Amino acid sequence: MNYLRVLSTLCVVAAAACSGAPDSGSTPDVAPGSAATEPRTAFFASLKALCGQAFEGRVVENEPPSEAFVGKTLVMHVRECGDSVIRVPFHVGEDRSRTWVITTTATGLRLKHDHRHEDGKPDSVTQYGGDANVPGSSVTQEFPADAYTGALIPASATNIWTVEVDPGKSFAYALRREGTNRRFRVEFDLTRPVAIPPAPWE
Repeated sequence: MNYLRVLSTLCVVAAAACSGAPDSGSTPDVAPGSAATEPRTAFFASLKALCGQAFEGRVVENEPPSEAFVGKTLVMHVRECGDSVIRVPFHVGEDRSRTWVITTTATGLRLKHDHRHEDGKPDSVTQYGGDANVPGSSVTQEFPADAYTGALIPASATNIWTVEVDPGKSFAYALRREGTNRRFRVEFDLTRPVAIPPAPWE
């Protein structure tokens, strides 16, 4: 009788162990796309962590060659940081017309280029960019040109912009135009903050 009672107890224990129910020390499953697993969320947080700081950069790729950035001091300033919008003015020498705008959307992230004249009025070519249509990584996000960009600047319809934030190391902004040799990349050293530049034209 005692033998049968022990055997019965062992069967109950074995069934509980194999039932798949997590014990109190197990890690709960995280739903795909949640904040804990979404790389775009981590990317946005890394960029936001730089808020209020400015960094000097250098062009590392520029094909076909353009003189617009040669001999100019290049500074990016993470100037405005909200829960859903980060504005990063990009100063090229005395030219303060450019601001990169990264926004969270219902499906991910959006990059837009806000171009202004010195009096603050929008340039005729502004608000182009696109949405990150794949998760990317916590360090790198790619933004293919959207339909608005293709209509505004037909030559840029195949543009893909890349923004990289490697915390404590570097920030990079890059452009490639699919089907052509158009390439541009500027990198900023995050280990050496610089003086805050003047406000962008706005």
